[in-house]
Amino acid sequence: MNSIKLNDISLQLCKPSAVNALYHKSDQALPSLDILHKIISLLKSVIFPGYFGNENLSPDTLHYHMTAHLDNVHQLLTSQLIAGLCFDCKKSRCLGCEKEGREAANQFMLNLPELRDMLSGDVLAAYEGDPAAKSPGETIFCYPSITAMFHHRIAHAIYKLDMPLIPRIIAEMSHSSTGIDIHPGAQIGKNFFIDHGTGVVIGETCIIGNGCRIYQGVTLGALSFPKNENGTLIKGVPRHPILEDNVIVYAGATILGRVTIGSGAVIGGNVWITNNVSPGARIAQEHNANN
Repeated sequence: MNSIKLNDISLQLCKPSAVNALYHKSDQALPSLDILHKIISLLKSVIFPGYFGNENLSPDTLHYHMTAHLDNVHQLLTSQLIAGLCFDCKKSRCLGCEKEGREAANQFMLNLPELRDMLSGDVLAAYEGDPAAKSPGETIFCYPSITAMFHHRIAHAIYKLDMPLIPRIIAEMSHSSTGIDIHPGAQIGKNFFIDHGTGVVIGETCIIGNGCRIYQGVTLGALSFPKNENGTLIKGVPRHPILEDNVIVYAGATILGRVTIGSGAVIGGNVWITNNVSPGARIAQEHNANN
């Protein structure tokens, strides 16, 4: 067998025409997946103390361990937000990115009590919404909905601070493990529950009210993607559904475009909706969303 000429292969792979679009210059800051995973792990110990981490917590030691975790999160998150900003501006740790990243990390830490309250509501919604759940703790350990919402609440909090890249990485950590795809820009209210979860898609500009519940295979997506005169997609345009409070969407339903599903409406399984739905309406397969 002829020997493989690795040098020739390397020369082909290093041609500017082949590598320019994919090459990351080594002098530019780059976020670390390992550090981001560690941040998520530490935040689990902060948000759900006693469930995660190796410490034997007691009322006497809780404050000590909590403060230590918060200090670690703050330092690591600051470095990652700065790296994300530098990656976006294509410079190496410029002073502007340093300042903006530190301020954003400080604000995120201040938002943690509110974030925990939101996640506590999600846990309660999962426990109360599923007769198979034996305790709230079971949902924390086992339910993909809680994993997905834990990542989403964190990613969304960072997204609102106008930080690039990092929210998407955090969101995709959960997507890959749960099969639930939630863009960090989606606005999701209190007490949200995704039952089963696999195959759920929630788009960037979705707005979901309080007390909503959706099931596996639900898509809250865009009906079309507007383009400018050059044919380039226009970013940031509201294009995903709005679910008002206490809406239920059953398995396999697809809701597309900037439509509003009114408060208390129930959307049956496998329906396709591209129009507004009145508050309290019941939409099943044999009905049209215009009715």
